[in-house]
Amino acid sequence: MPRDYSLIGPDAQRAVDAGLVTEDWYRTPIDRKEMKALMRRSDQPAIRDTVILFGLMVLFAGAAIALMPSWWSLPFWLAYGVLYGSAMDSRWHECGHGTAFKTRWMNQVVYQIASFCMIRDPYCWKFSHARHHSDTIIVGRDPEVAIMRPVVALKVAMNLIGLQDMISGFRLMVLHAAGKIDPEEAEYLPPMFAAKTIRTARIWMAIYALTLAAALWFQSWIPVLLIGLPRLFGCWHMVICGWLQHGGLADNVTDHRLNCRTVYMNPVSRFIYWNMNYHVEHHMFPLVPYYRLPELHQECAWDFPAPCRSFAAGYAEMLPALWSQRKDPDLHICRPLPATANPYQHKPAA
Repeated sequence: MPRDYSLIGPDAQRAVDAGLVTEDWYRTPIDRKEMKALMRRSDQPAIRDTVILFGLMVLFAGAAIALMPSWWSLPFWLAYGVLYGSAMDSRWHECGHGTAFKTRWMNQVVYQIASFCMIRDPYCWKFSHARHHSDTIIVGRDPEVAIMRPVVALKVAMNLIGLQDMISGFRLMVLHAAGKIDPEEAEYLPPMFAAKTIRTARIWMAIYALTLAAALWFQSWIPVLLIGLPRLFGCWHMVICGWLQHGGLADNVTDHRLNCRTVYMNPVSRFIYWNMNYHVEHHMFPLVPYYRLPELHQECAWDFPAPCRSFAAGYAEMLPALWSQRKDPDLHICRPLPATANPYQHKPAA
């Protein structure tokens, strides 16, 4: 059946009529006391990781500038780009949830910086992501479906260099700066935040204009290599992690075990990704901080499908399904549950 992913298209109403817009999502039963402990927040892990992140960015950018115009600067620019265009995505995500730091203003500061780096309006995207969690991969309701069906391979591959995301981000920034809100954004953005969205876009456009002016004035690539361009050449890590979150899995279901994937990753990727490789766990219990997700993973193991053991295993599972979805959009992976698990919940009880 054809899918219309627009939030103002016919599938949005179909989802409501089918009972898919609901709070009745399956959740693995966990002792209340244990869950309270898992949700406990602390400033220390996020402060440590944030100091490391910004320290590495300064180090890599400084080395790259010092080595220019030599080609030896290239590895340092690429490393800086991954932290700017990929690590900032996970910081935007966790601080948007308000779970990274215990102290609220710390979440807000890092969230605003990360939103700018990712070219995501901090107000629109906060509510967009809330919708992604309440209606995960529900066609016509979820505004953050990364791989739509039928799969268009070239369109998906273009995201490796962030071309579509960056064009979309700048288009919306210009639209907001002109005092307008996109009709799809209006589906989830409360009207009271429109003025803040417009003001933010105008500030961001001024920063980008000053960056471009500095590049032209000094006849140097350095300003745009520091601000803006890393969103293109540094987003690949975010993308290859992000595809694994939901790619090839079920849509229009109310059980995160069916539409999310947990993948074991190396420590460097986990630092960049801030443990979002534990993605079933995160979607089922989004108020658990990123640094407690490994504990939550152990707690839920009896009820979850086995995680993919590596990037390679995740892609070996996902890519054949994506390839088949080009011609059969209804095809999806259904991962086996352990014998101890509760049955899958495909739709809420009538």
